[in-house]
Amino acid sequence: MKIELGRTSASPGAGAPALLDVEELLATRLLVQGNSGSGKSHLLRRMIEQSAPYVQQVIIDPEGDFVSLADKFNHVVLDAERGLAELDTIARRVRQHRVSAVLNLESLDVDMQMRAAGTFLNALFDIERDYWYPMLVVVDEAQLFAPAVAGEVSEEARKLSLGAMTNLMCRGRKRGLAGIIATQRLAKLAKNVAAEASNFLMGRTFLDIDMLRAADLLGLERRQAETFRELERGHFVALGPALSRRPLPISVGTVETQPRAGTPKLTPLPGQSTEETRELILAPVPVEAARPQIERRPPSPPAPTTNEILEQLVRERPAAAAEEIAPGLPPEERAAAFRSIIRAIIAEPEATFRTEAALYQDFLVRGRIERIGGAPLPLAEFKFLLNVARAGIDDDSVDPSDWERAIEIARQLPEETQMIYMIMAGAALTHAPCPSDLELAHRCGTHSAGRARSRLKHLEKTDHIVLRVDIRGNRAAVLPDLGWETAPGDPKAPATGGFMPGADFVAAE
Repeated sequence: MKIELGRTSASPGAGAPALLDVEELLATRLLVQGNSGSGKSHLLRRMIEQSAPYVQQVIIDPEGDFVSLADKFNHVVLDAERGLAELDTIARRVRQHRVSAVLNLESLDVDMQMRAAGTFLNALFDIERDYWYPMLVVVDEAQLFAPAVAGEVSEEARKLSLGAMTNLMCRGRKRGLAGIIATQRLAKLAKNVAAEASNFLMGRTFLDIDMLRAADLLGLERRQAETFRELERGHFVALGPALSRRPLPISVGTVETQPRAGTPKLTPLPGQSTEETRELILAPVPVEAARPQIERRPPSPPAPTTNEILEQLVRERPAAAAEEIAPGLPPEERAAAFRSIIRAIIAEPEATFRTEAALYQDFLVRGRIERIGGAPLPLAEFKFLLNVARAGIDDDSVDPSDWERAIEIARQLPEETQMIYMIMAGAALTHAPCPSDLELAHRCGTHSAGRARSRLKHLEKTDHIVLRVDIRGNRAAVLPDLGWETAPGDPKAPATGGFMPGADFVAAE
């Protein structure tokens, strides 16, 4: 079965149909490469539309460009925010019922995009043999999911995504999966993923390293690599058993559907006077204290750790054994003693990057030494008190009732964002500069500024924090629920050093 991609654009035979053998493609896989604006997405859309009636399709869509396929070709659009466990189940249903689908990842940050795509692709790959029906798996912006080098994403997400892409391109053929991957730059794509493709469509490319690599893949001489700079938008050079036995320039045909965000077009500027424009731009910006509550889906519970299992065993001991626990201090004294121990732990220089499990063990030992008595503090409560202490607020320097308000709001947030919120609340309460990304990362016990930035974006998306950026690039954080605002701070400043409780939030010069 052959579909028409467009027309050939080289003599002799210019204007003849440029065909793609879908059955051959199922056995060989395809790599599309071209700089931004070269027409890669248009090419993929043409290929998907032409082959939709004949073969099942799944599109991994990081930008939401292909969701419009649902209107014309009945693709099911899948929202990646459902959760990883749900995505695994849905991917298996897609193969079982032979439904074409678009996995829309546009609402996720890069780390979660990699986790979602890896989970979905692995589920397609791991399905039982009875459901190994032929399927085209199109991955746009493949360099995001199979990067040549590690970036700011977590190592766990990178390994999950890269492993899934490797399975798709290296071992997917026997399971009926034909990978079609598109990338802006070959140099950014993992070589073991790109090397498994037998068909190539190379578009406009400007960097020497990418032109030479594209020429090598097509079997062209190095002097011919310059031709990739001269290709027009929507023009590609095709090679492979499913396309052409020798390099063939083609021009991609028209498509029936359109992306939600097309190529930018010039539009006239609005006819306003300079004074009207000035008043419009410089009008006071209101900060709303009240906002509608956002319904949050509870995250999937993680597997219990060893400490949590031991804690559960302590709670479930028979009453006779429970009576043997030494009587503890009064509740207020116990709470004060817990806070004192946690502050002493995190004041040690090596405590910043120790795991929470190790810190919890240290806390339990110190509690026994101090003879606090009573049942041990639950691990979940210890983690929260640890975050409160890491916020660095000295109870004697602020109004305790104000700080208690911030703590209560933080308790309602997802665990991974509680620390960031309390750090920002502490900076606002003490009128200190907004902490930098690296400062937030170090206070959260990680070296990854990207991870801290991702959690801050989540808080901004849910309107718990509003960020203002001034003309110098400094940012200030507004906390609408509290009505507080930090002083401006450099988001790219280095961390201020080791963590000390009660230390001021001072951005490095």
